[in-house]
Amino acid sequence: MQRIANLIAVKDGKVLLLQKPRRGWYVAPGGKMESGESIYEAATREFFEETNVKANNAHLKGTYTMVIKEGDEVVDEWMLYTFVTTDITGEPFSETREGTLAWHPVEALETLPMAEGDRTNLLFAVSRKGMQYGTFEYTKDFELLSEKIQKSEQL
Repeated sequence: MQRIANLIAVKDGKVLLLQKPRRGWYVAPGGKMESGESIYEAATREFFEETNVKANNAHLKGTYTMVIKEGDEVVDEWMLYTFVTTDITGEPFSETREGTLAWHPVEALETLPMAEGDRTNLLFAVSRKGMQYGTFEYTKDFELLSEKIQKSEQL
């Protein structure tokens, strides 16, 4: 099972998002974990590689199972670990091989084009205390079939 870590930075009421060229959807910068790497290391490494910005004091905000189905058959499945930070160092690229980077008002997470599971997890990451856990089921075209969400309050 593939493991993915992403990270969303919040600064002055805005979030740094990457717009992917294939669908034009917005995502939090991130990517695949390397062998032996912790989820924290993966999230901060991928964030730096895709943004040119160092994330300091990142916090895990969500752990998700992502399932792609064709009919009743599971054709792909991976784990997603979402982190958030309000402490960053550096100036982001404007464009990379991964897409276009830009700061957007936090409220834009409600309307920007993105996978609906990403919308759910990113809105939670930037606006709620505690942790969120869930499972998102999609079609191969990333149409959301179902979501199951659990939350826990911060200690």
